[in-house]
Amino acid sequence: MAEWAFWGCLPFLAAALITDTLAMRIPNWITLSAWGAGMLVQGIMGGWQGLLFAGAGSAAGFAIMLLMHLMGAVGAGDVKLFAGIGAWTGLLFTLQVMVYSVLFGALIGWIIVLWSRQAGNVLKTIAGRITGLLWFGRKGLVKSSSSELLKFPFMLAVIPGSFCAYLYL
Repeated sequence: MAEWAFWGCLPFLAAALITDTLAMRIPNWITLSAWGAGMLVQGIMGGWQGLLFAGAGSAAGFAIMLLMHLMGAVGAGDVKLFAGIGAWTGLLFTLQVMVYSVLFGALIGWIIVLWSRQAGNVLKTIAGRITGLLWFGRKGLVKSSSSELLKFPFMLAVIPGSFCAYLYL
């Protein structure tokens, strides 16, 4: 990944951070603009090879985040935004941003849980989901309709995850 690709993607991440923090959603105008601009710029800069680079990153970002969305871990805006990140930065960088973002998300989640003193309830929920997953029950795989899940703007984890991926790639 060229350094300029990260910096080109950054304004879209900043816009997503603002909207996700204020409204707990990332609008389509941000996600689709990020994806379209990434595909266009990679196509101009790298021709067909650039489009392949952007397409692979976009597909990976979308597919993996879609699985996380189906498990109730992230919102639909996050799924589409990672397609945009992938279009700008390619497969390897996008996968690294995901890993770092999940790690930061876990850290933020545990800080919130410990701060709110609900660690016992959260551990019971996690244990129930893991048990359901191991026994192939629906509870472990599908979003819950109740408010038992901890919710916070995932962009609070994506921004530091992006910078970690940038620094360590």
